[in-house]
Amino acid sequence: MRRRDFITLIGGAAVWPLAARAQQTGMPTIGFLNGAYAASLAKAVSVFRAGLNDTGFVEGRNVAIEFRWAEGDYRRLPAMAADLVQRGVVLIIAGGGAEAPTPAAKTATSTIPIVCSSGSDPLRSGLVTSLRQPGGNVTGVFVRTTELETKRLQILLEAVPAASAIGVLVNPTYPEVDRQVREIATTAKTLAKQIVLARASNEAGIHQAFATLAEQRAGALLVASDPFLFEQRRHIVALAARNALPAIYQWREFVEDGGLMSYGTTLTETYRVVGMYAGRILKGERPGDLPVVQSDKFEFVVNLVTAKALGLEIPPTLLARADEVIE
Repeated sequence: MRRRDFITLIGGAAVWPLAARAQQTGMPTIGFLNGAYAASLAKAVSVFRAGLNDTGFVEGRNVAIEFRWAEGDYRRLPAMAADLVQRGVVLIIAGGGAEAPTPAAKTATSTIPIVCSSGSDPLRSGLVTSLRQPGGNVTGVFVRTTELETKRLQILLEAVPAASAIGVLVNPTYPEVDRQVREIATTAKTLAKQIVLARASNEAGIHQAFATLAEQRAGALLVASDPFLFEQRRHIVALAARNALPAIYQWREFVEDGGLMSYGTTLTETYRVVGMYAGRILKGERPGDLPVVQSDKFEFVVNLVTAKALGLEIPPTLLARADEVIE
């Protein structure tokens, strides 16, 4: 059962001048700068294109897109952003990897419009001066990711209250990792639970992380938000099943691939909004006049097939709050 509309867009009206290249060729080029992996975001990119289509722009017909994927190596982002600027893109889409892609794009240009999908508050990080009227060349969607780790931990403990040690899988190269660990540890201390921290930034590291969780007798697992861990979701879900670890994740795609539970925003709808904002800017609206959309609608998905395989009975009170139950 699904419910919840994602957001309603609020519009601006003023004109933002596009680059000379677009005027000369008649086909503006969008730069798509992302810290994640192309394969893992294939569905999101499809929905991004659909958002563009809704505003009248079709790739190959009246707009071109140049993709740059950092594949979890955020050090590559500044050079990728600079390359897109040099190639004369009229708009940059920045996402995947908390706040890393947007500052890279912002450093590369103060004039080309940037539409971000940011896991960090762009107001707190200084990318915009106001969420309602950002000013400057940056707008987009504030996707609540890291700040939901505490909520995910609370849900996990409702499902597995007997677990005294909670495993937390993080990517040590993720820009927000320190904040993730700090907030999870604070919540765990309040709930009198022990945290078993496991780190992985490559496939071999994931195997070692699960070995650490087993050695420390973790009774449940929270997989922190991160593009690399998302790209490795099938591997992680399989290892969680093999180790009989009830786990909670950020995105519903984990649950669709056999994970137990997820709580977070809807990734695909986020990219639809980004696509629509891109189209509106291409039509002439100023990014500084388009409000930063805050993703304040969240979905909780439970896989009862996985729960049964784990021998876990999800409390009825928790199950009743699920937006979707996979049976």
